[in-house]
Amino acid sequence: MNPNLQSVLQILQRFLLPVVRILVLAYIGLAIALYFGQSNLVYMPSQELIDTPATIGLKFEDIRITTKDNVNLDAWFVPSKDNDRIGKGVILFCHGNGGNISNRISYLPIFKDLGLATFLFDYRGYGKSEGKPSEEGTYNDVEAAWQYLTQEKQIPPQKIIIYGESLGGAIASYLAQMTTQQDPTSNAGGLILASTFTSISDRAAELYPFLPIRFLSRFSYNSIDRLPSIKIPVLIIHSTDDEIIPFHHGDRNFQAANQPKKLVKLRGDHNGGFLDSLETYRKGLKEFIQSI
Repeated sequence: MNPNLQSVLQILQRFLLPVVRILVLAYIGLAIALYFGQSNLVYMPSQELIDTPATIGLKFEDIRITTKDNVNLDAWFVPSKDNDRIGKGVILFCHGNGGNISNRISYLPIFKDLGLATFLFDYRGYGKSEGKPSEEGTYNDVEAAWQYLTQEKQIPPQKIIIYGESLGGAIASYLAQMTTQQDPTSNAGGLILASTFTSISDRAAELYPFLPIRFLSRFSYNSIDRLPSIKIPVLIIHSTDDEIIPFHHGDRNFQAANQPKKLVKLRGDHNGGFLDSLETYRKGLKEFIQSI
């Protein structure tokens, strides 16, 4: 070998190998951090309640419900009217991964104007609810909300519309599938998925394409695989400007859902699109409710 070439190779080996080692260790470290810290990326709860329905002049019941694993959850029931508690139906509202039910007050006047009551509940670890959030835990939480409405409040299942916002859409789709499988005669009236991902692994893989996300992920929250087995009307609401959960997630969920189904396209960001496109949002909800 040419002595000069050999010398160059030795120099490269001397300097490049440490760099490669550092990069490999950094990559492994990032993967480990993501694996053990992903709960902090999935759940962003707040314990502070910044508002109540009374803040905007709405009467409500402050309720405590208990899950099958004995976790106490905080919830609010907002009637459609003072003399008509459930009106055209009840929205069982599953909120997203951040904040708590007090950050969803702006939905209430919209639902009330459409003649709907609303039941909001906080997952474990959110707001005044006990415990620490987990995927299985949130499924237990929404089951407890369903049991409260159908058994304690004696609301017919067909009068309940399961609404899932962002992460809550995966929780809502779990409940819709579960009730169908347990007793098809006790189906909810409909399922609404607003700004919902196809699965948490799909979205994470888009955010971290350089990591083996599907191997590392400890969460499923898979809506798209559940939709084919859900036999109730489905409304997909998604903004084409959504910067957190891109629109193609909503479009794929829509394609996977059974008929009857409806897709409503909004404009605006992930959290405020329903207000930025209020008339489109309201019209889509109204038409869906009338259809069921």
